[in-house]
Amino acid sequence: MKSKTLLGLQDKVTLKQLKLNYKNLMKKWHPDRCEDKEKATLISSQINKAYEIIMDYIQEYEYSLDEENIRKKTQTPQEWWDDRFKDPYTNKK
Repeated sequence: MKSKTLLGLQDKVTLKQLKLNYKNLMKKWHPDRCEDKEKATLISSQINKAYEIIMDYIQEYEYSLDEENIRKKTQTPQEWWDDRFKDPYTNKK
């Protein structure tokens, strides 16, 4: 399952929305709050992993930007991701 789908996120999401969705899902699926502890443990671990993946992606994006892009905020995370995985010989994705 995709991380965004698991966390109930849309294509464009703010960091605040991400953290809020994560917090609400963890409250709902915390093993101490659910009757089916095995299922809750499995789902909460998936939620944690999805959150880590998205946060790692965001942090890598922020750290990799050069000073010009930081000042201008011209490159979106998706554009950065696409640029990173272009074929060096054809300049295509």
